[in-house]
Amino acid sequence: MTWTLAVVCCLAVHAQQNLSWGQGPQVVSPDIHADNTVTFNLIAPQAQKVQITGDMLPTKKVEYQGNTYDTPGVADLVKDDKGVWSFTTQPLKPELYTYNMIVDGVKIIDPLNVYNIRDINNLFSVLLIGGDARTDLYKVNKVAHGTVSKVWYESPTAGLTRRCTVYTPAGYETSGKDYPVFYLLHGIGGDENAWSELGRAAQILDNLIAQGKAEPMIVVMTNGNISEEACPGETSAGFRVPTMMLPKTMEGSFETAFPDVVKFVEKTYRVKKDKAHRAIAGLSMGGFHSLFISINNPDMFGYIGLFSAAVDQQQPDPNGHPKIYADRNAKIDALFAKKPNLFWIGIGKTDFLFKNNNDLRAYLDSKHHKYTYLETDGGHIWRNWRIYLSEFTPLLFK
Repeated sequence: MTWTLAVVCCLAVHAQQNLSWGQGPQVVSPDIHADNTVTFNLIAPQAQKVQITGDMLPTKKVEYQGNTYDTPGVADLVKDDKGVWSFTTQPLKPELYTYNMIVDGVKIIDPLNVYNIRDINNLFSVLLIGGDARTDLYKVNKVAHGTVSKVWYESPTAGLTRRCTVYTPAGYETSGKDYPVFYLLHGIGGDENAWSELGRAAQILDNLIAQGKAEPMIVVMTNGNISEEACPGETSAGFRVPTMMLPKTMEGSFETAFPDVVKFVEKTYRVKKDKAHRAIAGLSMGGFHSLFISINNPDMFGYIGLFSAAVDQQQPDPNGHPKIYADRNAKIDALFAKKPNLFWIGIGKTDFLFKNNNDLRAYLDSKHHKYTYLETDGGHIWRNWRIYLSEFTPLLFK
């Protein structure tokens, strides 16, 4: 008894010492100032060179496999006499920003910033500068909140038990009402966590619904990698290194299996089970999937959204499902003959898929198919995809 008490007291004193340590001036990073400049700091007295890279810096263009990409710029930090390296930005526009430090050539997350996000096999530190109506959609505000669940379902077509992320709006549990459903798909290398984490989907939905700008709806965020059970590290495969190079991503298997998730949702949740109350949209690969799922099932979705869609990027695979991609234009005509409520296209001016999307639009124009188009600055980036979600969602189920 005495020994136990002594250990507990010792631990308590140690905890108090940890809590009291560093109560004087501390190094903060990122340090957001009143004028929206941001100072980034790193304590690294032995480092020879420290830089920062992130989407708060001017972009630079990089050529890769015949395509031109916008990539984040790089800036040098300056060391003071205490071994603290610092860099201060120009005033930044309201936005959700991601960044990394580079210490003697090694890219790391900011050790002074506990907030970080995984995107495929990269970790990024993150900060949010609010102050305008759009960026305030990305914040957790004092409004009624929906519920985000990680839900497992059987996919007989894929031969797997798979996971999706499901957002149910505030009040779903007690309302007794049936809701429309929006299927929201990620890009290549992403997973069922991408839209809820990188895309701020739950915050955007909560805020738009609270403002009366969007209908209360269920949002289903699937895993578009049909060979996978769920996101990396949360499957029976264990802690594998995440990769973009997964099998069966754009050769027809996902599109063929997609009705499995619709059947699961309509069996499990209180939803309206008709075309007028179903929407589908996705970014990049997810936009590609949304296009082919909708045109191969013209009676399934009344609302279709293509966010920087990977148009004409299907992977030739003799073991795939080539019929999914056959007769694309004829299937598009058949879809429009059924008069969808909304066909929506968004693309950045410097996106490497800009021409592909313009070619699709040229075909739609030649056939006088009605669609809504939004062109934004920037390239193939989450900043644009959050904008597209914010613009597309208020148009649904009206």
